[in-house]
Amino acid sequence: MARLYSFFAAVMILSMCCCTGSREFDATSVDVCVYGGTSASVTAARAAAEEGCNVTIICPDVVLGGMTTGGLGMTDIGNKLAIRGMAREFYRALGSRYGTEEQWRFEPHVASEIIDSWVDNPKIKVLKGYYLTSVNKKGTRIRSITCENEGGPVTIKAKCFIDCTYEGDLMAMAGVSYHVGREANSVYGETLNGSQLRDKHQFIDGIDPYVVPGHPESGLLWGISTQKLKEDGEGDDYVQTYNYRLCLSNDPDNQIPFTMPADYDSTKYELLARVLQADPNPVYTRYFGWSMVPNGKTDVNNNGPFSTDMIGMNYEYPEANWERRKEIIEAHKSYTLGLLYFYVSDPRVPESMREDLKKWGWAKDEYPKTGGWTHQLYIREARRMIGEYVATQADCEGRADVQDGIGYAAYTMDSHNCERIVIEKDGKLMVKNEGDVQVRGGVPYYPISYRSITPKREECTNLLVPVCLSSSHIAYGSIRMEPVFLGLGQVCGIAAAMAGKKPVQTIDITPIQQKVEYGDNPKYQ
Repeated sequence: MARLYSFFAAVMILSMCCCTGSREFDATSVDVCVYGGTSASVTAARAAAEEGCNVTIICPDVVLGGMTTGGLGMTDIGNKLAIRGMAREFYRALGSRYGTEEQWRFEPHVASEIIDSWVDNPKIKVLKGYYLTSVNKKGTRIRSITCENEGGPVTIKAKCFIDCTYEGDLMAMAGVSYHVGREANSVYGETLNGSQLRDKHQFIDGIDPYVVPGHPESGLLWGISTQKLKEDGEGDDYVQTYNYRLCLSNDPDNQIPFTMPADYDSTKYELLARVLQADPNPVYTRYFGWSMVPNGKTDVNNNGPFSTDMIGMNYEYPEANWERRKEIIEAHKSYTLGLLYFYVSDPRVPESMREDLKKWGWAKDEYPKTGGWTHQLYIREARRMIGEYVATQADCEGRADVQDGIGYAAYTMDSHNCERIVIEKDGKLMVKNEGDVQVRGGVPYYPISYRSITPKREECTNLLVPVCLSSSHIAYGSIRMEPVFLGLGQVCGIAAAMAGKKPVQTIDITPIQQKVEYGDNPKYQ
């Protein structure tokens, strides 16, 4: 096998980071194995490669980048001062494409081109379309993982593994502790966790939940749960809702029209029809989070009581196998396609709204292989590791004493709704959404502990987890933003290189802090 490094250089690299100096390598036996296709997987692989490691990325999807390339083109920033290292470099790379210093709103295909260029490295191999099937572990160390696609299985051996999935599949299969759902407030001394009935993205009072208004015996409308409202702050296994972030175009020459899905069922949107009927001045931007990105395109998000969030339909997803997950993903796609068709075709939608929506269509030059449809469902939350340190509401509010920070988060504590239920108010039964929380922490930004990305050392010593990291539900609502994942991926790549065969929990994080520009940094002021 050809060597591009001298023996002396190779020895130096080995001594510094326990990684090989080979330019051409066997992708099944590497220094660092990254499982997942999110933005964190890209920075993790690039950072490890820059430390001299041979890296294999196992991407379950066919596109790298997760939500960064999946339609979330309006960056959830929180505070730009918190975005440093490779994360900041990414938004500056976008800026160079758009003729600005930094670009925070961008088109999916531009993000994808940058993401792909970052892994175009002789020390990085990317295997796409593979799903994890088993983990070979001895003691506290993962020895290898086996993944499969239609062509059969592949087994990857590595010194260190990084779980960069939104789901935490490698973490879970490796026997690492985790949590799914909302903890009760009492678990970590919080006030914003558990059941929360608030007024954001909420139905007005009086919207009837029954198929025949006023007649409970007729049954509930589609999408409404039979569960009862819990006590405020009570925990459960509910997961905040998922949706698709939609890239639409207002350019007639760059549009694919909204059409009726094969399985279209207008009864799924009866509740929306009632909301619109009760609205004295309905406009579509109140029912969608309509944000513009360059070249006449959008990043459309959920907004209001009934929108792109498919509330309550994702509870199984975190623990489901991939066959079941694909069914849930397809159900979300069907719901979203049907929602848009409902808006442009149903006579119960005010004519002005129908005509406004008809001016838009799928962006023809985005995701051309799938007719403008993104590859990535927005998995806002799935499993969350219970690691060496659990970030909580106290971290978000600047009340925690974190001495081992390796990055920052800055966004609002943000949970989307978790369930749609019937409540009684003033003697009347009506529909309400439950679970939405949007509360600022009161500090410009706050540190993320290195221990939040490491498992408990008695469980696993050669795994790092930058996405499904160790935090409570409500703290994760602040941390779970793409700039943070980009930054934590870089941390994990460097840490994996430094650790080599040593436990990841034992390394000196000072060099990491320097490389990711942690601490006061005047150039971001």
